[in-house]
Amino acid sequence: MTTLDQSTARSTTSGRKAKGQRHSIERAQGRMGTAFVSLYTLFLLAFGVLPALYAIYLAFTKKGAFVGIDNFLKVFKDYRFWPAVEHVGIFLVVWLIMLVILVVLLSLLVHSIGIRWLSTGTRFLFYIPGALAGASSVMLWLFVLDPTVSPVGFLLRAFGSTSLVDAVQVDRLPFVLAVIAFWTGAGGWIVVMYGALNNIPKDVIEAARVDGARPIRIAWSIQIPLMRKWIAYMVIMSFAGGTQLFVEPRVLSQASRGVVGQDYSLNQLAFLYAFKQSDFNGSAAISLMLLAVALGLSVYFVFKGGLFERV
Repeated sequence: MTTLDQSTARSTTSGRKAKGQRHSIERAQGRMGTAFVSLYTLFLLAFGVLPALYAIYLAFTKKGAFVGIDNFLKVFKDYRFWPAVEHVGIFLVVWLIMLVILVVLLSLLVHSIGIRWLSTGTRFLFYIPGALAGASSVMLWLFVLDPTVSPVGFLLRAFGSTSLVDAVQVDRLPFVLAVIAFWTGAGGWIVVMYGALNNIPKDVIEAARVDGARPIRIAWSIQIPLMRKWIAYMVIMSFAGGTQLFVEPRVLSQASRGVVGQDYSLNQLAFLYAFKQSDFNGSAAISLMLLAVALGLSVYFVFKGGLFERV
């Protein structure tokens, strides 16, 4: 065998070994990935898919018999349903607009901080409120919303509130709930948007600066468009969470001694149907409508925001 043939044989053998090693690594990574997602998949089936299927069954039946859309019609005719829809709708509009504008603005400001320790500390401070559970957060806001003890009592009094009951009147409640939701959830999204800004190539930003673009122009024409997918993701997740409004109005209802109704939100109404009226079919119908609306609008934002587009 010639030297060239020996060399070719060795390179072929080494190539096969390298290919075999790559396949081995890929199989190991595949097994590891399967192990990581298997437990989540089990929980998803047990606490997500199966309850949803059972809710669909309950929504279209009554005492085990198929009744078509009767449960939905009963809910539509309930005098409490449409006010609850209005309450949740106004809250979502106020909250999502506030969330998108302020989170994007704050993330841009934090990202522009050149001092590393100051940027890290600012992100940490924004994130702290998100560590509080929903009920704990509302309990804290009960103190903030009471003008007699609140550190911002002068602002509350300027808006005509002299007590907690005044601050949580129904006409003001969507804005109050939006502020509470923003305070608890915005910090995590600011961290996410900060990461998205870090993924923007520095060469693009430098080229814009060389062309004479100022920070506002760079943010509007480069950074925000390149954050579009993350903004769409934030809107989808926040919308899905916002439709489930329950803890905040329920705690405020107890604290205000009925000023905030127990049927203020759709989730509260579903709770009343299930555990006060023993009507699990009507409760399932409300839950199914929330699911359908959330899924429909999520699909819209996925395609509108180009969430799965490849660059």
